[in-house]
Amino acid sequence: MQAILLLAHKEMPLIKELTQKLSKSFEIYIHFDTKMQLSAADEAFLKEHKIHYISEVKVNWGSWSIGEATVRLMRLALKNPAISYFHIISGQDWVAANVEELYQHFENDSKIYLVYEKAAEVKKNGEPIIWWQKYYFNYDRVNRRSMFGKIYHRLLISTQTLLRVDKFKRLGIKEEIYAGANWADLPRDTVEYCLEYLDSHPKFLQMLKTGCFSDEFWMQTIICNEPRFKERLINGNYRYIKWEEKHGSYPAILDEENLAEIQQGDYFFIRKVEAKHSSELLRQLDRINKN
Repeated sequence: MQAILLLAHKEMPLIKELTQKLSKSFEIYIHFDTKMQLSAADEAFLKEHKIHYISEVKVNWGSWSIGEATVRLMRLALKNPAISYFHIISGQDWVAANVEELYQHFENDSKIYLVYEKAAEVKKNGEPIIWWQKYYFNYDRVNRRSMFGKIYHRLLISTQTLLRVDKFKRLGIKEEIYAGANWADLPRDTVEYCLEYLDSHPKFLQMLKTGCFSDEFWMQTIICNEPRFKERLINGNYRYIKWEEKHGSYPAILDEENLAEIQQGDYFFIRKVEAKHSSELLRQLDRINKN
C-alpha cells in the first residue's frame, strides 16, 4: 500500500478532483493550513472518499511550519503498518501519469527519490543558502513575503554576518547541511528514520525551527548524512516545475502551453496549478492519461 501526503492551503475544488482520482489506488492524507476553512460539504466529501485529514499548523512561507505540517502527516500515515511507500505533494500539484501506472511504478520500490545538493555550494538571490540555517530567523511571526519582510530579511542577514553568528557552533551541529525540494517519494524505513532522527536530535530540530525555508533542508540533511541510504538515493523526484514567473507566480502557474514539455519528460506530478489558468492543461492531461 502507498500513501499520498498532501500539503494544502488553497484551491479546494482542485484538491477534491485530484484526491478523487488518486484515492482509487492510494491512501490519501491531507494537512490543511489552519488558515483554510473547510465547509460542511468539504468535510462530507473527505469522509465519503475515506480521505484522512488534519488541520493543525498555521503555515507561513519561509518558516519551519511547512516542515512541521509534513512531519505531522508522516506521523499520521505511519500509524497504518500496511503503508510501504510515501509520496509528498502539494495541494497545487496534479498527476501527470496514469494513476494505476504511477502506483505500479513504485510498488516494491525501495529507492529514495529526493532532490538534494550541498547547501554550502549554492547561492540564491545572491545569498549562500547555508546562511538560512546558520543564522536565526522568525518567519512564523514575520511575513517574509511582505515589503517589510524583505527588508527585515536583508537586515537579519547583514547584522548576523557582521556579528559572525554561527548557530551550528552554538547548537553543536556537525552534519553536512543539504538542501532541496520538500516534494519527495520515500520508502517507509526512510520516513521512520527521518522522524526518529528529529525526535532524538532536539538541537537539530531547534536549528530548523529558527531557520529559513527549513522544509527544504530537513529531509535532505538527515537522509544524505546516513550512509545506509547512499546506494538507494536518487537525486530527482519526477516533478515538473517551471522555474520562471508566469500568471503572477514563481515558480510558474502552468497552463496548456506547458503540455508538450510535460509530455516529453518523465514526470509523475506537475506543479503549480490553479483552476483559473490550468483547467485546460489538466483536462488534456487527464484525457491523455485516461484518469
